[in-house]
Amino acid sequence: MIGAIFSPRVLRGLLPPLSLAVLLISIFWLQPRTMSYFGLNLLLNLAVPIALATIAQMFILCVNELDLSIGGFVSLVACITATWVQETPLFGLLALAALIAAYAGLGALIHIRQLPSIVVTLGMSFVWLGLAVLVLPTPGGKAPDWIRSLMTLKPPMIPFPIIASVALALIVHVALMRSAGGTVLRGAGGNPAALARAGWSILRIKMTMFALAGFFGVLSGMALVGLTTSADANIALRYTLLSIAGVILGGGEFVGGRVSPIGAVIGAMTLALAGSFLSFLRLNPDWQIGAQGAILIIVLALRLLIRQAEKRR
Repeated sequence: MIGAIFSPRVLRGLLPPLSLAVLLISIFWLQPRTMSYFGLNLLLNLAVPIALATIAQMFILCVNELDLSIGGFVSLVACITATWVQETPLFGLLALAALIAAYAGLGALIHIRQLPSIVVTLGMSFVWLGLAVLVLPTPGGKAPDWIRSLMTLKPPMIPFPIIASVALALIVHVALMRSAGGTVLRGAGGNPAALARAGWSILRIKMTMFALAGFFGVLSGMALVGLTTSADANIALRYTLLSIAGVILGGGEFVGGRVSPIGAVIGAMTLALAGSFLSFLRLNPDWQIGAQGAILIIVLALRLLIRQAEKRR
């Protein structure tokens, strides 16, 4: 029984929450004042938009693709939210819906033309950035009151970022991992040939997954504006790497349709906390991105060791 508890497969599943727990304990040790409602709320302030962007990236990785434009996309959404949604809500919301449709079209283009998603999305990152500059040439704008009110909720006992992250993880987990439709969507990454033989349209599946990525990217941009109260064309560019790292930290794979919504959210929260942890260490901001990369490498190395132990059993 003890061997089953500490089996490589179980350890692999426990690695994301253990990484989060170790980081959180380290922060509490460095700054005991953070062990409070206010402290946790401050530490996880940006966890929700990062988690939403990570879920968006997860849908792309689920079909064996990679999105290098999600950061620019979230920045564009933030600019639209802080301007058009604030000033002309109907027009702004229609623009956001058009962006989701554009993401679905992007998935169709990649599949029909058999184009490498890395190249296509890298090119689209410049498109999103250019549009963001056109919408908001200089930092500014204002968050709509209803978004600001939602993102600054202060429920009793448990900080809002934790409640929102848990709800996000459970909703996506049930929809993607525990439903018949979710099984089909994941199958496009695991065995697309078998799905095609069974009569499922891989084109439609990829369009659906890209549309879902666009939807959660829109939510990420709106949530980010609700926290920052304004926007900037470069406000979320780092979300591209953070979203990829969050999925991988959470147990996802680059191929095979192997993803974990709960793990992805945990990975996003880990990265959100990593910034605070490195700040408490008084590490130069110029080195913080490199240090976050080091954390990712350490976790991946541990996963590799666990996988090798699993193969030897």
